[in-house]
Amino acid sequence: MKLNVKKHNNSLSVIIPEEIANNLNIDDGDTLYVTKTPNGYEISVFDPAFAKKMQIARQGIKKYRNALIDLAQ
Repeated sequence: MKLNVKKHNNSLSVIIPEEIANNLNIDDGDTLYVTKTPNGYEISVFDPAFAKKMQIARQGIKKYRNALIDLAQ
């Protein structure tokens, strides 16, 4: 699919067709993330920084599982 780029003040903007916006579950004011990949850039609703934080949290939860269970009681 080809998208057009338009000048908007001092920035450039791309209009996302409604079908794609609905599939991504995005609306006006939402945040999108740009990630550099071997094939170029990817624009998505996925936040790679948050995913990394969750991975670290999962490792901590796994390592300290018994202590967390004790604290919950």
